[in-house]
Amino acid sequence: MNTAKADEGKLRLTLVPRQIIRDIAAIREYGTKKYGDSENWRKVEKERYRDAAFRHFLAYLDDPEGKDEESGLPHLWHLACNIAFLCEMEVKKNEKYIR
Repeated sequence: MNTAKADEGKLRLTLVPRQIIRDIAAIREYGTKKYGDSENWRKVEKERYRDAAFRHFLAYLDDPEGKDEESGLPHLWHLACNIAFLCEMEVKKNEKYIR
C-alpha cells in the first residue's frame, strides 16, 4: 500500500505565520460589525485601499505600537488587511483575462 500523498505543486499554507491570519480576522470582524456586511469591502475602489494602507503604514512607522483611533486595533493589522484586499482584487481583476 502506498501511503504517499500527492501534494506536489500545492501551496504549503502552513508556511504562512498564523498570527497574520488572526490579525486580519480581527480587522475583518471589526469591519463587518461597523458596516453590517462581511462583503462590503468588495464595493470599495482599489485606490482607497492603497491610500488606507499607506496611512496605516506611515502610522506604524511613526509608532510601531500605535493603534487606530477609531477601531483601537493596531495599525499593522489594518495594513495587513488592506494589503490582503488589494491582493484579492488583483487576482479577481486578472481572472478576467485567464478565462
